[in-house]
Amino acid sequence: MRRTSSALVAVLAAAMLVLATWVATDTREPAGHPPGPAQWVGTWGSVPTATPENSTPTVSDETVRQVVHTSTGGDALRLRLTNEFGDGALHIGEVRVARHAGTGTDIAPETDRAVTFGGQRSATVPEGAPLLSDPVPLRLPAGADLVVSVYLPDPTPVTTLHNFAYQENVVAAGNVTAERSVTATRTITQWYFLSGISVRTHDRDPAAVVALGDSITNGFETDLNANHRWPDLLADRLRRVPWLRDTGVLNLGVAGNRLLHDPNPPPGSEPENFAEFFGHSALRRFDRDVLARPGVTDVVVLIGVNDLGHPGSVAPPNEAVTAGELIAGYRQLIARAHAAGLEIHGGTILPFGGTPGLDTDENEAKRQAVNTWVRTSGEFDSVIDFARATRDPADPRRLNPAYDSGDHLHPNDAGMAAMADAVPLHLFR
Repeated sequence: MRRTSSALVAVLAAAMLVLATWVATDTREPAGHPPGPAQWVGTWGSVPTATPENSTPTVSDETVRQVVHTSTGGDALRLRLTNEFGDGALHIGEVRVARHAGTGTDIAPETDRAVTFGGQRSATVPEGAPLLSDPVPLRLPAGADLVVSVYLPDPTPVTTLHNFAYQENVVAAGNVTAERSVTATRTITQWYFLSGISVRTHDRDPAAVVALGDSITNGFETDLNANHRWPDLLADRLRRVPWLRDTGVLNLGVAGNRLLHDPNPPPGSEPENFAEFFGHSALRRFDRDVLARPGVTDVVVLIGVNDLGHPGSVAPPNEAVTAGELIAGYRQLIARAHAAGLEIHGGTILPFGGTPGLDTDENEAKRQAVNTWVRTSGEFDSVIDFARATRDPADPRRLNPAYDSGDHLHPNDAGMAAMADAVPLHLFR
């Protein structure tokens, strides 16, 4: 019996040695998660808009150095430049990208890369068009800051930009795209001629979530350079979940944006000086800002408050909308998302009690009607109840004072965190 036991022990020991050797040398991913082919997915985006005629900046023989905060990472990247509101061709002298060094707009020199377009370092972007770069071999971790330097050799009116970056960028004299540090001739808080960045990933199921919205999504009243917009904070949450950490989040919100109407300031009014920055309506820009972004699987919609508040102030009174008209607009977004195979999640409109010009009984009744439909109709794939997450428990018509930036409409940084926390992560993938 002892000899049999000894033999059994020897056999088991040999088997365990073979198994241990196999485990130590096997470098494959766990079953069901093999690496996939290279695919592209969006990691950052912004909404390009036109500029008002009387406030169009000009760049000439200067470098525009811009910092962007990415969401997901990859082993290469592509830029999307844009001349979509230009009235002539846009001449790009040189473009370079690098990882941010952590101070101002300084770059980490070892990560500096030239960007090419069809193999050429200079490019011409046709009037009314975007331009995609060639792939740039640069390993980019998730949640990194990237510096994009664009040299414009000719006098160039900045006809296409995103005016509400909440990020300090700079303009410097000459072609200093490759310099570690540059001397700013002026500081700007816009993104010029830049509307998207995608990364190459080997995730088998690359995914990106588009946040489609207005100033609340865009980050109005959040701290400068802090990346405390609620989509940024949602991306932070996703990165902490192993099976969601490769999900991109694209902030396609723009201040002043409406669901149903383009900017339409009354002739001769003060809003003519800034209304162009509000961008095309969500219905009009949906294909460009959602469907054209690589790897998009989901879209979160939070828009409609400006449709209630703009008529009679920065838009004509006859553009006043009903709750039914807003719902019809949402249904159109739902239909177009589903036709493209995307999931679409409806966000409830935040409370705005105390906001001058917006807080009326009529507007509140419309908000309640729209939010009831979002919550109960079942037409969105899911509901994200931003209103419930941010309202004042003592007065649901108003923002929670702890989340109020002071204008009773836009959440502060703490309110942005509450909004990000209100998004159920199980919705994605």
